[in-house]
Amino acid sequence: MKVIYILWLRELKKYSRSPAQIVASLAQPTMYLLILGFGLSPVFQRSGQGSYLQFMAPGVIGMSILFTSIFSGIGLLWDRQFGFLKETLVAPVSRLQIMTGRTLGGASVALIQGTLVLTITLLAGFRPSVTAVPIAIAFMILISIVFAALGTTIGSSLKNMQGFQLIMNFMVMPIFFLSGALFPLSNLPRGLEIATRLDPLSYGIDGLRGALLDASHFGILIDFSVLGVVAVVFLGLGAYAFSKIQV
Repeated sequence: MKVIYILWLRELKKYSRSPAQIVASLAQPTMYLLILGFGLSPVFQRSGQGSYLQFMAPGVIGMSILFTSIFSGIGLLWDRQFGFLKETLVAPVSRLQIMTGRTLGGASVALIQGTLVLTITLLAGFRPSVTAVPIAIAFMILISIVFAALGTTIGSSLKNMQGFQLIMNFMVMPIFFLSGALFPLSNLPRGLEIATRLDPLSYGIDGLRGALLDASHFGILIDFSVLGVVAVVFLGLGAYAFSKIQV
């Protein structure tokens, strides 16, 4: 547990010592929230679906957690490039412990980032059900673990930053746009409906909406179960990929 704690603490210290990065990472979700939330709200209201800001706020929170957690895999490439990863791997500790500490650290940073975005949505006018906030936090934790493990899996399999950026751009944007963060999941074309059901983030954002707005599409229990299974699968894949890493 000491090894896991030290690596977890390292990720949090890296995050807390870069205030410029924290501020910059809040810019994109704030832009989505203010421009789309207020800009498309009249259209959403005319269709009889209420405030678009209320609808998309959980999606913006999920987006922030997605980007922060999955890009935590970049840290593996930086550590590989500067030699820290090699020093870590030759230490007399299990690679599983190293992978667990790094993944939990990335997930914790993503959770903090999501909490900051939640605060911004409240300032912008988002009014969730206060009693359901603990359930929403549980979904935020699951989302961060799922995609931090995915980022670790991908980061363990690559050796250069260029390859990681290409794969991330190819994966992250479809994951986000197919999750229903910006549009309702009901009455979709058949092909798009299948794609959204295959996207793990769909269940995370749907769970956040169910908890904060009582407007779940799949059902909170299904959302929680699917995310739990996917988290176990991705953690297993991450552990396997990290165990095969070559420095």
